[in-house]
Amino acid sequence: MLLLLAVFLAGSVILPFLVRWLGAQAFVLGALIPAAAFVHTLVQTPRVMDARDAPFESYSWIPQLGLNLSMRMDVLGWVLTLIVTGVGALVLLYCRWYFFDDGREVGQFAGVLLGFAGAMYGLVLTDDLVMLVMFWELTSILSYLLIGHYRRRAASRRAALQALLVTTLGGLVMFVGVILLVIEAGTASIRELLALAPTGPLVDAAVVMLLIGAITKSALFPFHFWLPGAMAAPTPVSAYLHAAAMVKAGIYLIARFAPIFAMSAPWRPIVITLGVLTLLLGGIQALRETDLKRILAFGTVSQLGFFAVAVGYGTPAAALAGLALVIGHALFKSALFLIVGVIDRQLSTRDIDELSGLGRQAPVMATAAFISIASMMGVAPTIGYVAKESTLAALLEDAQHGSIWGWVALIGATIGAVLTAAYGCRFLWGAFWRKRDRDGAAMPETAWPDPPVGFLSAPIVLAGLTIAAGIGAPAVDVALQGYATSLGPEEPGHLALWHGLEPALLLSIGAIAAGIGVFVLSIRTRWDRRRRMLPFTAADAYYLVMRGVDRLSVLTTSLTQRGSLPLYVGTIFVVLLAAEATALVAALPERLALSAWHTPVQIVVAPVMAVAGIVAVRARKRYTGVVLVSVTGLGMVVLFATSGAPDLALTQILVETVTMVTFALVLRRLPSRMGEHNASVGRIPRAVLAIGVGVVMASVAIVATQARMFDPISLNFPQLAYDLGHGKNVVNVALVDLRGWDTMGELSVLVLAATGVASLVFVTHRADLLSATRDLPETTRRSTARRPLVETDQGPRFQTTENRGAPRAWLVSGQQVKAENRSLLLEVIVRVLFHTIILVSIYLLFAGHNLPGGGFAGGLVAGMALVMRYIAGGRWELGAAAPTDAGRLLGAGLVLAVGAALVPLFFGMAPLQSAVWEAEVPLLGHLEFVSSTIFDVGVYLTVIGLVLDVLRSLGAEVDRQALETRGRGVTT
Repeated sequence: MLLLLAVFLAGSVILPFLVRWLGAQAFVLGALIPAAAFVHTLVQTPRVMDARDAPFESYSWIPQLGLNLSMRMDVLGWVLTLIVTGVGALVLLYCRWYFFDDGREVGQFAGVLLGFAGAMYGLVLTDDLVMLVMFWELTSILSYLLIGHYRRRAASRRAALQALLVTTLGGLVMFVGVILLVIEAGTASIRELLALAPTGPLVDAAVVMLLIGAITKSALFPFHFWLPGAMAAPTPVSAYLHAAAMVKAGIYLIARFAPIFAMSAPWRPIVITLGVLTLLLGGIQALRETDLKRILAFGTVSQLGFFAVAVGYGTPAAALAGLALVIGHALFKSALFLIVGVIDRQLSTRDIDELSGLGRQAPVMATAAFISIASMMGVAPTIGYVAKESTLAALLEDAQHGSIWGWVALIGATIGAVLTAAYGCRFLWGAFWRKRDRDGAAMPETAWPDPPVGFLSAPIVLAGLTIAAGIGAPAVDVALQGYATSLGPEEPGHLALWHGLEPALLLSIGAIAAGIGVFVLSIRTRWDRRRRMLPFTAADAYYLVMRGVDRLSVLTTSLTQRGSLPLYVGTIFVVLLAAEATALVAALPERLALSAWHTPVQIVVAPVMAVAGIVAVRARKRYTGVVLVSVTGLGMVVLFATSGAPDLALTQILVETVTMVTFALVLRRLPSRMGEHNASVGRIPRAVLAIGVGVVMASVAIVATQARMFDPISLNFPQLAYDLGHGKNVVNVALVDLRGWDTMGELSVLVLAATGVASLVFVTHRADLLSATRDLPETTRRSTARRPLVETDQGPRFQTTENRGAPRAWLVSGQQVKAENRSLLLEVIVRVLFHTIILVSIYLLFAGHNLPGGGFAGGLVAGMALVMRYIAGGRWELGAAAPTDAGRLLGAGLVLAVGAALVPLFFGMAPLQSAVWEAEVPLLGHLEFVSSTIFDVGVYLTVIGLVLDVLRSLGAEVDRQALETRGRGVTT
């Protein structure tokens, strides 16, 4: 079973390519997979009938979470598997002719349809509740793609979204119920859960949630509206999903848990009430439709209500009959949908007002339709007759024993049978009868082009099976007894064509006769042509809710997304203040042990930081405010350094410096002073909010430090760093080894940040034109500012015809920067110190495993060297200093980090697990190399790439744009 599930997955991936190669004929190959699963299921029949030897397979998927890919084929799973695979194979075969003129455009459809069959195969056989939810949601997603196949049609997109929202919402509620059930029972195995049969209030709540999932999936009231809308899908989808597979998932869930939950308090009120309402509403609406598919769609809604009542009633007799109903419906309703597909493809219409006399012209197709409708109405000798009579008998027997729910179910089922007969007659009359117009004159027969024989093969086979199952009712009875007896010790009765002249038979015959009368009356009184009966429907409620959601989203967006950064930050702070203050008040400790200071340095540094913060708020110049804010950061450097954290101090001072430079680059394009037109408003509320946030965060820090109950894990970090990471610098080892996955995520954030900043600044291209200046001779560099860009194999380059052999200029900026803007002394000092600083950064990189430093600190030092080159000589000096394009550095760093994480897997180790190499080298002595150093090199390159990208975008590119603007005479 697990192997077949994998084959379904592989086939869904391969089939689209086969369709592109072979066209619609590839559907025949796709049908082989569900056909093989069907044969395999038939082969397992003897073991399934012997409950003690039911086929069971399990594979431990995620042992830590107790998730297993376990599959078990009992009687219920066996029946649903035969339906899913058998009808699935016929529908895929049918697609060979349905899509004959669509050629290779249905590759995705073919793969999704086969994938859906695989998802249903897993859903009805899985023995793990959590896996059932996963298959459940997978069917919702795949059905969304199938219903929306005609993506250019608004109706298809709308119907697909509606089905997805409704079924997914129910699935999420069901998932919560599954979690409650698993926690309460202590197991996720369906087999063990059925054996335990847990009870209690929590279980009852879980049962209600499970039923909500089943109701939405099987389109029961009030969620029945999505199924008729899904008729916008291609007919094979309707025949498979909405007759044999997807809508049966909810019925399967009800049938699966009826043996243990049918007698719980919430079960029968929900299942029987909603089932009867759905049965009646669907039947009435089917009598008012003029589209053949919508007649069948509302008929399916009605039948699903009938099935829910039967399989969910909770007695062995009703369960036996209900399972027979499911089999019969899969056969006759799939055949009817496929017949409608033939009519639609041949005539391009499904409107009964445009069809007349098809019965005489297409007798084979009409015969298959008559057999299927007879089974739906409950006419002997079809399986529908056997199942319907058995259902009425089971409900009648329980009602006669004084069950109020038995009477409700029996009356609802009888009226539903009347409506089923009525809309069954309407379908036959609308599709095959010779009609008359409003004046009473006979309508001309619709011209009928005969379809290929293969096109009718699937509905003919299904119609034949409908009769065969009815005649073979005793064999069906033997096969289904194993499930019926699981609902109790009572005798479930038997399925047979003849039980004698019993009340159930009379009810069935009376319902058919009454249904024919209702149909005739509706046609003659033209009741079916009147406006809708109710002014407000469930579909209207859905669209009302969706409009409300849209309007609420617009209102929320208009209130919160104002384009105002202070508003966004204020909103975040208000939420933070409310949440944290509430938590503090609710869990404030009784006593707090506070210290005035830990080191005398704090007495000096803390007041300086506080004063700088206060003055920064009062600053009228932007740059002054930035500098004052940096004072608080530099104060943290002193606190780190005096608290035994040299790594943090080094990193903090580098980050503060780079941040200062970044702010300076941005602020130079803004007015130096904050004028009245952009001055702060609402200063008092802002001050109150700021003070509140400060007090709350200080309180959180105090309370958090007092709330520790156990020794921190960080106490073991020094030993872990040496044993696992082979290093003595705890901070660095933690970043690249013990907490390497966190660092991996931070590297991804750095790459995204660099890309985002550059994308906001670069307008026309993303090529690194600055690094090209490294290869240009002095005379060329002198003229590049006046030469246009040309496209080359290496990207955009400056056009030049100068002699490449000319001597290079030592200071590139000398030819580009005006004399009054230059500092020759600064340029020379920076050029001389540049390489030394790079060497220092490399030292920090490799020394960081045992000493202060590491890839992050080393990268920031190298970045500072680039910052100095840019400040001293402008963008041309940066171009000469940049070793390569910033994007390449970012990519190389990320690739190295990911590689260092994945390579250990090939040696049977855990991801990011370190290995150490030691050797005695002459003159150098004992040397060690730890594999996590490669990860650190990736961090080093990523940080350099980030700084370089910021300098290129906020620095060099902004310079170029400003120069270009001034060249056009535009003032900024």
